[in-house]
Amino acid sequence: MTISLPLLLMALFWLSMLLLGYIYVGYPLVMAFFARITRQPPALQDQPASPVNPRTISVLLSAHHEPLTLPRKIENLLASSAAHQIQQILVGLDGADEETLAALRQIENPVLKVVPFAARRGKPSVLNDLAALATGEILLFVDARQTFELDTIEKLLQRFDDPHITVVSGELKFLASTHETTASEGVGFYWKYEKFIRKQESRFRGVPGATGACYALRKSAFQPIPAQTILDDVLIPMQAVMQGGKCVFEAHATIWDTPAKTTQHESTRKRRTIAGVVQLVLLKPALILPWKNPLWFEFVSHKLLRLASPWLLLTALVTNLLLLPTSPVYAWLLGAQAFAWTLAIAGAIVQSTGGQLRYCAPFLMFATLNWTTLLAEWDALWNRYQVTWKRAG
Repeated sequence: MTISLPLLLMALFWLSMLLLGYIYVGYPLVMAFFARITRQPPALQDQPASPVNPRTISVLLSAHHEPLTLPRKIENLLASSAAHQIQQILVGLDGADEETLAALRQIENPVLKVVPFAARRGKPSVLNDLAALATGEILLFVDARQTFELDTIEKLLQRFDDPHITVVSGELKFLASTHETTASEGVGFYWKYEKFIRKQESRFRGVPGATGACYALRKSAFQPIPAQTILDDVLIPMQAVMQGGKCVFEAHATIWDTPAKTTQHESTRKRRTIAGVVQLVLLKPALILPWKNPLWFEFVSHKLLRLASPWLLLTALVTNLLLLPTSPVYAWLLGAQAFAWTLAIAGAIVQSTGGQLRYCAPFLMFATLNWTTLLAEWDALWNRYQVTWKRAG
């Protein structure tokens, strides 16, 4: 049986469109449906923390040259409503510099322990070493830059009253700026979209990863990760999940950050993250095996299928062009595609001049994300992973 070229083009076009629709709209709706029909125990976030045998916490923080942010972050942690439960604040200096060491020497608190490493090896190696020194029941993974609300740690700890939960991720929010840009609006829109998905996943079976700036883990569930790991905030929680635990998202545990002001800054961060997804599959092939990974459906739908998105967009555009003579429907569909890309380009142009077009922000973010995915896949193809982090801007 011979399939005609128009039929093949139609099949490719509609398959691409259906997969794109599933990745960005269908999967979130599927998660929302499953979350709604799945009965969950009563929420714990509004209940007081257990007064009996309060859990002890070891804070794990890996940093490189942070003389200004580290003192502020430690002060922020010690001001927490759960500060009395913090047994250790372990600060691993990855490639310790004298300026950062001098800033930390000014802090006189017995819970602070600075662990300097002369050679810069990357965050995963530092976290492995710090976890080995931790004595708390709960490991709290944090970054240097973001600010915690006073009750953030308390909200994380409350979720551990459920014995099935082994990882709790906080919610990253962005501070409003006096000068918003199209890029920062797009980042804010993207994070609202991501948080919606994570909330639904959490209500159903669990989240395939955590917010790297703030997540808590039962120490008994920690397993060391390979030194070259880029996405430690995905691999550490997923290793706990694959041991039979559950990773949840706690929307009341708030961490504040500043959004990227340009598409270049956001692209730099996402490029590394997306390349890290490819690396995860190579480091831990069991993640893509449904009989090994309890969150296989979520991991594939949320993480892996997005790697195909730019190729699906390209296929949809090319086949749409080739199908124009066959039906007026394809002219309308091509017009819709052209309109969306025009809004993305307009947002980029206005962004470059320092202006703002709010309604273009989602389209600019979508285009940036897919372009960045292509660059990240190029990095993965040539094994251009860099475990040590370099600031964007």
